[in-house]
Amino acid sequence: MKRVLITGGTSGMGLSATKLFLQKGWKVMVVDINDERGNSLINELRKKGYLEVYFCKCNIAKDDEVKKLYDYTIEKLGGVDSVINNAGIWTGGMLHETKEENWDRIFDVDVKSIYLTSKYFVPYMIENGGGTIVNTASVSGMFGDYNMAAYNAAKGAVVNLVKAMALDYGKYNIRVNNVCPSACATPMFLANPPEVIELFNNANPIKRICTPDEVAKAMYFLASDESSSCNGINLEISGGLNVHTGQPVQ
Repeated sequence: MKRVLITGGTSGMGLSATKLFLQKGWKVMVVDINDERGNSLINELRKKGYLEVYFCKCNIAKDDEVKKLYDYTIEKLGGVDSVINNAGIWTGGMLHETKEENWDRIFDVDVKSIYLTSKYFVPYMIENGGGTIVNTASVSGMFGDYNMAAYNAAKGAVVNLVKAMALDYGKYNIRVNNVCPSACATPMFLANPPEVIELFNNANPIKRICTPDEVAKAMYFLASDESSSCNGINLEISGGLNVHTGQPVQ
């Protein structure tokens, strides 16, 4: 039975991934900073018969907490085959309007967390013959958006980081890839006014945004042996949002 750790695994895309990996027969370590939400989810899943699922409260931007997460994961799962670095936050605004604490926080959660999980879990993977790492980046790390400077910069770091990781760790049979969703129908996004959601739907060639379940399927593909030759890729889950040159319809 394979084993996966999923950060931000109690809501949105992470929750969909948690459920999918369990359905596929994997042992799952769910990671979140919200203790109440995590324990509630584990109780719910175990009532449904999923016994090999565990929860660890962790601030993934803190070295000492990620070290404790590593120890707890090895204890409960007996090892790890895949790490899904899904936790992330968003902040808007032009660069000169961005508060320093918001800049630091988004880089801590969206970028530094990948460094910290790699610091502790990659040596285990090297010693045990390999594994996979899947990071949640974004199409916003591949292209620019209006009023999203800090988010564009943080996700852009993840988009390029995956290439360096793929080069360094491929020889150890560790594959590292990113999923790059566009706007996704998570509870957080769906809290926007209907007219805002409709703007995003209409901007997409398929006239809708992606769903958490669709992103989770991409995560599973990249984490599993089904993607055995994929390494260092940024897999867009966007409905073709980025294929347009920007020129008008003729």
